[in-house]
Amino acid sequence: MTPVYSLRARLVAIILVPLGLVASAVGYWELKNAERTANDVFDRSLLVAALAVAKDVAVSDGDALSPVTAQLLENSSGGLVFYHVYAPDGVIVAGYATPPVGIPRLDTELAQPLFFDATYLGQAVSGVRLQTQTEIEGFSGIFTTTVWQDRTVRTDFVADLVTRTMLGLGAVLMSLAVIVWFGVRLGLRPLTDLEDAIARRSSDDLSTIRRAVPEEVRGLTDTLNRLFQQVEAALGAQSTFIANAAHQLRNPIAGILSLAEATVTAQTPAATKKRAEDLLDATRKTAKLTEQLLLHERSKSFGPTPSWAWHDAQDAVNGWVETCQPLVPDGVALESDVSLGSLQVFMDEVMLNEALNNLVTNAVLHGGPTLTTIRVAAWRSGDMWSISVEDDGRGIPKDKIDLATTRFAQVGAGEGSGLGLSITQQIALSHGGAQSLTDLQPGLKVTLDLLVQPAGLAPTAQEPSN
Repeated sequence: MTPVYSLRARLVAIILVPLGLVASAVGYWELKNAERTANDVFDRSLLVAALAVAKDVAVSDGDALSPVTAQLLENSSGGLVFYHVYAPDGVIVAGYATPPVGIPRLDTELAQPLFFDATYLGQAVSGVRLQTQTEIEGFSGIFTTTVWQDRTVRTDFVADLVTRTMLGLGAVLMSLAVIVWFGVRLGLRPLTDLEDAIARRSSDDLSTIRRAVPEEVRGLTDTLNRLFQQVEAALGAQSTFIANAAHQLRNPIAGILSLAEATVTAQTPAATKKRAEDLLDATRKTAKLTEQLLLHERSKSFGPTPSWAWHDAQDAVNGWVETCQPLVPDGVALESDVSLGSLQVFMDEVMLNEALNNLVTNAVLHGGPTLTTIRVAAWRSGDMWSISVEDDGRGIPKDKIDLATTRFAQVGAGEGSGLGLSITQQIALSHGGAQSLTDLQPGLKVTLDLLVQPAGLAPTAQEPSN
C-alpha cells in the first residue's frame, strides 16, 4: 500500500528538498572556489617569500636573512616556510639541506616561477622554485631559490572557509524550514476550517458549501457541491421511486388479500376455484410488477457485472426474438430483420434480452385492437449498433412521448406497470447509447442505439475479430 503523507509534510519536502540540492551545489562550488582561492593566496605568499629570500641572499652574500624575511618565513599565511638556495654549480648557498622530493626537473632555465606539489620528510608540501640572475661574492650566474610549506596549512584554511559557509547555509535552511512549516500551517488553515465546517454538518445536510475559500481550493469545493447535488438528486429519486413503488404495490397487494379472504369464505367448490384462479392471476401480476421494479433498479447500474461479455450480436438478437414469441398473442405476427453479420459486441446480454422483451410486451399491451404486426430490426452504423421494435398499433401521441419514459406513467389504455420504457431507456444508457421513440401514425417505433464497446467498460478479454 502506498504510504500517505500529510499535505504539510509534502509541501515542506517540495520546498526544502530542491533548496537542499541547491545548497549542496553551492557548497560544492564553494569548496572548489575555496581551493582555488587558497592555492592562489598561498602561492602568492610563497612567491613573495622566495623573492625576499633571493634578495636577502644576494645582499648578504648568502650569510643571513633580514629580520623581516625571517619573520615572513616563520609565519607565512599561518605556517612555517622552508627554503634553500643553490648556486649555478649545484652547491647549496643557504637554507635547509634536504630538498623536497618530486620537484619537476627541467633542462631549460625558467623565466617564470614554477609552482609545485612534492613531499618533504614524508609530508605533502606545496612550493615555488624561482631562478634569478644573481652575483654572490663575485660569482655571477643563475641561482635557484626554492621555498615550500606543508599543505595542511592550505587544507585547514579551505576546511575552515567551507565550514563557515556551510554553517551559514545550514542556519538559513533550518530557519527556512521552520518558517515554511508554520507558514504552510497558516496557509492550510482555510482547508482545516472547511473540514471543520463540513464535519459539523448533519448527515441530512447536503446543501451547497457557500463559505469563502481560496482560489486554489475553489475547484475542490465546486466538486463537492456537484457531488452533494448528485447525491441529493439520487436520494430524491430513490425516495420518489420508493413512494411510487409502495403506491403501485399497495393496490395489488390489497386485491390479493381481498381475493384470499374471498377464497376462504367461498360457499361452493366452484366459487372457491373461481376465486383461486382470480387470486393466482392477481399474484402473477403483482410478481411481474415486483420483477419490473427490481429490473428497473438494476438497469440503472452503469458498471460492468459478471454478465458483461463479448457476444455475436446476430445470434444474440435472433435468440432474443425467439424468447419474445410466447409474449405475442394469436393474430399478431412477430417479424424480424437482423442485419448484423459477424459483429461482436461487449454487452450485458441478460439486460438487453429483458429490454427487447419489455419493448415487445409494451407493444402488445398498448397496441390496441388494430395491432397486427410487431417487427424487430437490428443493424450496425459505425461504432454503434441499433435494435428497434416497431408496431402498427395505436401508438403514442407526439405530445406524450416524453411522458412515456417516465416511471409509472400511463399514456394510454393497457395493463402495464408504467416501467417498461423507463427500464429500456436505462439499459440503453448503461450501454453508452440512448433510446428514441417515433410516432408512426399509426403505430410506434422504439429504437435503442448502443455502443459496440461502451466507453469506460473495459472487457476482461480482447475483442474478437469482426
